[in-house]
Amino acid sequence: MNRFLPLLVLLSLSGVLLAHDPGPAFPNNLHLKVLVYSNTGYYRHVDIPKINRWLVLLGYEHGIDVDVTEHWKDLRKQELSGYDVLVLNNANQLDLVLPEEQRKSVEEWFAQGKKGIVALHAALVYQTKWPWLNALAGCDFNSDSDFSKARVTIDPAAARHPAVQGQPAEFWYEADWTNHDHPITGQPGFQVLLRVDESTYTPVREYFRTRGGKAMGPDHPIAWTHETPEGGRFFYTEFGHDLRSLSTPFARQHILQAILWAAHMPTAVEKQK
Repeated sequence: MNRFLPLLVLLSLSGVLLAHDPGPAFPNNLHLKVLVYSNTGYYRHVDIPKINRWLVLLGYEHGIDVDVTEHWKDLRKQELSGYDVLVLNNANQLDLVLPEEQRKSVEEWFAQGKKGIVALHAALVYQTKWPWLNALAGCDFNSDSDFSKARVTIDPAAARHPAVQGQPAEFWYEADWTNHDHPITGQPGFQVLLRVDESTYTPVREYFRTRGGKAMGPDHPIAWTHETPEGGRFFYTEFGHDLRSLSTPFARQHILQAILWAAHMPTAVEKQK
């Protein structure tokens, strides 16, 4: 796909790849291919290009082949067939930018089993007109907060999931916190990984307070998984509004392990057992 080449050439010429750790932390024989899609039908987050670059570098450092696109043609059946994981980088209201045929291609690709989708932050904004993705995600967008420091807790049942393992049961983190139209807690096939404590920050910023935005209350999941009967895996995290919420050791572990888990690949945590 020629449209990927400018990004990779830019990264190479800038010397960014050489400025990071010399060897990948994972073996190069993972044969894992990830496609990042970041086009938007609604509000476009300013840091989307920076996050795309961050994902490419994260993949390089761990032996994962990451491509980036914003063209619907790259979600056709033939193009998708070579990928294990699709990452939706703040790709919102996709019914406006993805033709129905390409949405069907994604659904068919995912239904093959052993495929995964990782959705970052605004990827669950206004997706109700794509019913399949809305059902896979379990909820949609209502409002959000300003960038705020808040208390985050790990669901006890998920403490050994590689995307959160090693973190304390509760910790403080800075991010832009999204309010969804309802919690996904208890839905079949879903597992909550993280929740945010709304008593520790202002959950609805002024813009949405004047437009009927609502907080979620005591049950406010911010990261979760969904495993389907066909064997597909879906992972959502609220982190990724901008690089500030990703530029931490925890976020690197969180996103890396999300991708590996979605691809049914061995994780760093599993290798230590």
